[in-house]
Amino acid sequence: MKRTTIFLEASLLRALKQLAARRQVSFATVVREAASAYLAAPESAKAMPSVAGRFASGTTDTASRADELLWQDPHA
Repeated sequence: MKRTTIFLEASLLRALKQLAARRQVSFATVVREAASAYLAAPESAKAMPSVAGRFASGTTDTASRADELLWQDPHA
């Protein structure tokens, strides 16, 4: 094994440490298992959430208006 450094958001770090404590394994074990599970998952599972594309907005120009829709004031 090789030692490495990763940067995690505080909330993710806390959740991983809590999971390790509950399972009574090391933090490193949880990270290794998570990385292995991610690599073993099919590419399609990594690319999109399972709910993507399951709902129709009724609009057909959303992709061409993405910037306009994302950057408009939602309270206007």
